[in-house]
Amino acid sequence: MNTAQTCASGKTPDASDAPEFQVVETVLPIEFGGFEFQFRAHAFQGRREEEQLLVLVHRRAIASGALPIVRLHSGCVTGDIFHSRRCDCYQQLQSCLEIVLASSFGAIVYLPYHEGRGIGLFKKMQTYALQEQGLDTVDANIAIGAPVDARDYRLAVQALIHLGMNEVRLLCNNPAKAEALTSLGVRVVERISITGVPNPHNERYLMTKRMRMGHSI
Repeated sequence: MNTAQTCASGKTPDASDAPEFQVVETVLPIEFGGFEFQFRAHAFQGRREEEQLLVLVHRRAIASGALPIVRLHSGCVTGDIFHSRRCDCYQQLQSCLEIVLASSFGAIVYLPYHEGRGIGLFKKMQTYALQEQGLDTVDANIAIGAPVDARDYRLAVQALIHLGMNEVRLLCNNPAKAEALTSLGVRVVERISITGVPNPHNERYLMTKRMRMGHSI
């Protein structure tokens, strides 16, 4: 039995016939700070299999007309799951969760395929090994032939617009990220920096983001 889908003309559709994204919505209860909170969770699937993201939306009844405060968070297995001290990802995610939950309207956009600024987990670990030899994060990426920052924000912008968040207050230290959103159709009304506490394992990492990538740290 031929299971290939066909279009109205009888031809097999190619990738251009596929929708820009698919979305499913559900409730996601989480524990944070010893309390239970509920998000509306919107999962988005892009055209490529790896293009998947999750938007956790927090909204109070009094939020009518409020601009959403939004965090676009690049997935980080080592930081978010194992609390690695080589980056500040876990600190930033926890701070942003606290800010979003305290707001009348906010969202966390979690992008797993942005691991290692878009180069993936394995290549990120390759750069870690080179950093142990003295390279900073920028030069380590270059040394393995990877872009300094390979992240693509098109699906994130499509998700925000789909959810009615055409204008946002962005929780972000990276001005390039705010510029990317604006260029793709989501207006960043305000960029709010997230400060963390450096440690001996991530001081050079943070300095590189500030000095070589223009982050507001």
